[in-house]
Amino acid sequence: MAAALDRQAMIDGLATAVSLLDEAHALGRRLAPEIDRIVMVAAGSANRAMLGIQYWAERESPSLDVRRWFPAELMTQDPARLDARTLVLIASKSGTTKETVAAGEWLRGKPCRTVAFTQRADKPLAGLAQHVFAVGETSESFPALFMVMQALVAGVMAAKDGWALAAPLMASLKALPGALADAAASSDARGKADAARIVDDKVIYHIASGPGFTTAYVFGVCIVMEMLRLHSTALEAAEFFHGPFEAVDETTPLILIVGEDPSRPLMERVVRFCDRYAPRAMVYDSRDFGMPGIDPAIRPIVAPYVLQAALKRISANLSLLLGKPLGERRYMWKVDY
Repeated sequence: MAAALDRQAMIDGLATAVSLLDEAHALGRRLAPEIDRIVMVAAGSANRAMLGIQYWAERESPSLDVRRWFPAELMTQDPARLDARTLVLIASKSGTTKETVAAGEWLRGKPCRTVAFTQRADKPLAGLAQHVFAVGETSESFPALFMVMQALVAGVMAAKDGWALAAPLMASLKALPGALADAAASSDARGKADAARIVDDKVIYHIASGPGFTTAYVFGVCIVMEMLRLHSTALEAAEFFHGPFEAVDETTPLILIVGEDPSRPLMERVVRFCDRYAPRAMVYDSRDFGMPGIDPAIRPIVAPYVLQAALKRISANLSLLLGKPLGERRYMWKVDY
């Protein structure tokens, strides 16, 4: 039995996010003259979506200082520069994540500006920020939160720096749901085959570089570990040859995530090594996907999310092969932790 793919449901699940893009972009433009730094706060997949946004802001903006924290770390470190010229983006898919809600409460005692991103406006996190974007309940919450947060940050960069890619980015974000659905559909058969290849493995490695680590982490940790309860490790290509590669041999299953951003040569080096020493490596390269409606200059920015859509066909099939529904948890939301 194959894991069903509903292409239209993927697109429909991102419709609310698409409807919020212009509003988020306008808010970013409006706040830009009043801020010097952006601080992004979230746990799990939302934090890693922020990683990709941070990568491009650090590369493209000469004026913004951009930082990213897990909520618990933010509160314990208590950074000194959370001042009136700081914009905090705080995100939680559920809007109820314990540490994120606590950080939202904690931030109310700071002079910084706050924008919350979540699925529903009636959840605790939404009531703790000055501005709220609710993307709706959707199985595509990871790209949904990315799209709206990226639109806001693009607005800031457009207003502060005259960022030339802001307009093509906005058009591409509106086309992204279709590109994600196409990537999933075109990877359906491969996902079934790759799931069968690794179903009996005891550990799986996921390697990426630059903003692609967003995908290595979200797929490897938030899906393979959290949802399927398998041993999985996400690794940075820049560190692979400083230790981890010594554990790799002809028996090791690896998923190599190759994007189109400036860090691509780091992954190409990993691919060359695995071609020689790790025949069980599976390469997912964003250049293999058409991405209809995505401006060529924006492909590097959205590639991690296109690759995530493709990789989810592996997890959908692993779920069936292992008899582990993706919605079930062993500890999360069930025990005191």
